[in-house]
Amino acid sequence: MPEPGPRMNGFSLGELCWLFCCPPCPSRIAAKLAFLPPEPTYTVLAPEQRAPASAATPAPAPAAQPAPADEGAGPGACSLHLSERADWQYSQRELDAVEVFFSRTARDNRLGCMFVRCAPSSRYTLLFSHGNAVDLGQMCSFYIGLGSRINCNIFSYDYSGYGVSSGKPSEKNLYADIDAAWQALRTR
Repeated sequence: MPEPGPRMNGFSLGELCWLFCCPPCPSRIAAKLAFLPPEPTYTVLAPEQRAPASAATPAPAPAAQPAPADEGAGPGACSLHLSERADWQYSQRELDAVEVFFSRTARDNRLGCMFVRCAPSSRYTLLFSHGNAVDLGQMCSFYIGLGSRINCNIFSYDYSGYGVSSGKPSEKNLYADIDAAWQALRTR
């Protein structure tokens, strides 16, 4: 009889492979555990929806509908309004350096995009895919700090179903999202 192989914490190598490579969890259950979109922490308003600027600190996000503008919107065509949960740490000057706009994915979802001009003379822009359970509003302050430290601009986007992006979070939508974000960055 063959002697059993080494065991790790009581599991054989075959059992560990089965556990991690062929989990007994159906993909739709795994998808519900993998994608955790938060409540949106920002809104994007078209120029006609903007209220007059009053203070250097962002006010709570208005209950207005997101701007219907898509990829045709030029720089500055939309404005970003952060809620208190976004934890903005900078002045209005830095907020003015943040461009927000929409793009369309191959799966016909509207994708919220953000271009943070941290270093206007920089030749480089970092395409940043944020982590799970956050949106662009929560990441905005981080992008300003990161871009300033490494002297480059930051381009980011919200996944389908996150922030102001339409659609539902899924693996297929995620691939379409990054492709649309890459195309939007290349055309900026």
